[in-house]
Amino acid sequence: MANFLVLNGPNLNLLGTREPSHYGTESLDQIEASLRQLAKQDGAHLAFEQSNAEHLIVDRIHAAATDGTNFIIINPAAFTHTSVAIRDALLAVAIPFIEVHLSNVYKREAFRHKSYFSDVALGVISGLGSVGYEAAFMAGLRYLKSGDKS
Repeated sequence: MANFLVLNGPNLNLLGTREPSHYGTESLDQIEASLRQLAKQDGAHLAFEQSNAEHLIVDRIHAAATDGTNFIIINPAAFTHTSVAIRDALLAVAIPFIEVHLSNVYKREAFRHKSYFSDVALGVISGLGSVGYEAAFMAGLRYLKSGDKS
């Protein structure tokens, strides 16, 4: 069974009401429900978490090293542009991951164009809204099933 960890960074708990022109109108709970449906169909296990605290995200990534997590989907949100600590945690556990962003960061302010994760991620999905999470899940599942870890 594939074990996925979906991590969400700061302010994503406000999805659905926070800047819907950038982030859409779906709540994080709705995104989670949709992903859980996909996971159930594919026989995968899904842990889904959100935190506004950088250290809690780092701690959760560390825990993934020993809890059977095979793949991480992360929307680091504002930490994308600031967190060497989260980057280092992801590198330390060596679990493949995909970086997801609801909005197209390249259509936004210049400071959002720099990510501390993109160069070490298996892939990056930006600008597809909540469908980006589903695409990341499907890509992660395919990656795990293929056995091709290159």
